[in-house]
Amino acid sequence: MASPQGVTGSTMPRRQLGRHLRDLRNRARMTTRTAATQLEWSEAKIWRIETGQTSLRSLDVEAMCKVYGAPDDLVEPLAALARETKARGWWTSYNDVIPEGFDVYIGLEEAASALSIYENGLVPALLQTEDYTRALLEQAQPDLTDAELDRRLRVRAARQALLVRPESPLRLHVVLAEAVLTRRIGDDRVLAGQRAWLRELADRDTVRIQVVPADTGYHSGLESGRFTILEFDGSGDKPEPPVVYVETFAGTAYLDKPNEHDRYRGAFTDICAAASGSV
Repeated sequence: MASPQGVTGSTMPRRQLGRHLRDLRNRARMTTRTAATQLEWSEAKIWRIETGQTSLRSLDVEAMCKVYGAPDDLVEPLAALARETKARGWWTSYNDVIPEGFDVYIGLEEAASALSIYENGLVPALLQTEDYTRALLEQAQPDLTDAELDRRLRVRAARQALLVRPESPLRLHVVLAEAVLTRRIGDDRVLAGQRAWLRELADRDTVRIQVVPADTGYHSGLESGRFTILEFDGSGDKPEPPVVYVETFAGTAYLDKPNEHDRYRGAFTDICAAASGSV
């Protein structure tokens, strides 16, 4: 299944709107607690809005602009942006099988122009063969029904279509710990097929795959753990800033402050230096 071209859903408008509203609150020298009190909302709601994790009504934007003392000529553009946050991406049809909150990442991935990934556990979803994904899901979630498994496979296939979209295919630079290539997910046939697919992908102009040998000494990935840096083609005075996605067993984080991006970009550069040329 291919994802519709040019459809990014509400993730980017939500993120842009949240950033504008956060800037307005900061200019008004208001804390999230003060803003929440004046709007009669919870602090958690303010945080979800500012981090782009929820859609927003134009009336709510107008209320926030009033509390923050926003210029009159800014209110309508932000209200219009709020209406865009109601757009639905292709992935909303799979909300029953997408982990809570992961729709935010899929939307960012859909809008990204380039991804830099360090992975020390499993083959990244964008690079998995169907057999590898099936074996992984059967091991990790043995209670899945055949229908649920099929829908999860469809989500993976739709995400992977980004690598072959006709216009501006996603640029991908992946660094794998060597253990990823030998970890027993499925049988020998599955592993051999996955390695062959990685080699085929690495031959594409838009994909680069490197491996950190198991006998390598210290590198930044030993401390950082796995992460993904998403970058976006920007235009205008304020291009969309990059975001770092960090996933742990306990939860996820989206880091978009310049110092956070710089730190992870530095770590990725260090990991690349420790890696071999290709799979």
